[in-house]
Amino acid sequence: MSDNKLRCALVYRIESGGNAVCVAKFDYAGQYETHGGADSSLYGGRDKSYAEAVGGVVSNDPPSGLSQSSTLGGFKVVQSDQHQIVYGADIDGLCCATITGTQYPSRVAIALLQELYSNFSSKYSDAAKTAAENSLSKKAKSILQDACKKYDDPSSVDKTQKILGQVDAVKGQMQDNIANMLKNTEKAEDMAAKSEQLNEQASVFKKRSTDLKKQMQWKNMKMTLILGGIILVIVLAITVPLLKKAKNLASN
Repeated sequence: MSDNKLRCALVYRIESGGNAVCVAKFDYAGQYETHGGADSSLYGGRDKSYAEAVGGVVSNDPPSGLSQSSTLGGFKVVQSDQHQIVYGADIDGLCCATITGTQYPSRVAIALLQELYSNFSSKYSDAAKTAAENSLSKKAKSILQDACKKYDDPSSVDKTQKILGQVDAVKGQMQDNIANMLKNTEKAEDMAAKSEQLNEQASVFKKRSTDLKKQMQWKNMKMTLILGGIILVIVLAITVPLLKKAKNLASN
């Protein structure tokens, strides 16, 4: 997995035969010296430390085009799938290197190496010329550690990277806003569909209510007519015999 994190800082002495001897190293990530990398990675497998692996890269492809003394130059960047090594050297063969994630800006890594070189060479340039392998790691630990801490966050030391980080943050916020807008649009569409469905249901209910009202009115009318007919029959049944009886009495 690629990232923009610092792994470590190293200082080498490039000898006349081209062999790179690591005189000081600091494992800032705290894991590569113990675990190593994949067999096919830049930084060695389980049988090789990161310092040996980077030393092999420097020995095979040393910095070139060096012309000024007391100046770090000839920078090179070599990448694998997960890591990158950035290194440079001065005309006397003092080489500084760092391992970072592939997303770590190489210009920031070079700035780290230049500052590391300045601080290290001011104290240990003479000692580095004859120092045994890894013999200056403890003495120079604070120099390497401070450089790693200072450059751990690229945006804190590089204005361009800071601006890019701000742009990425704004971009991410805009993407979130667009996603929320789309969600709100979907919700609004759902609400509109539900509202339309409720309107249709209300129309159906109103129509059914009207039909039921008409049916009840017709039933009430029929009941009224039936009751009226029954009352009329009863009245006739009572009045007709009385009328006949009255007529008979009148005729006698």
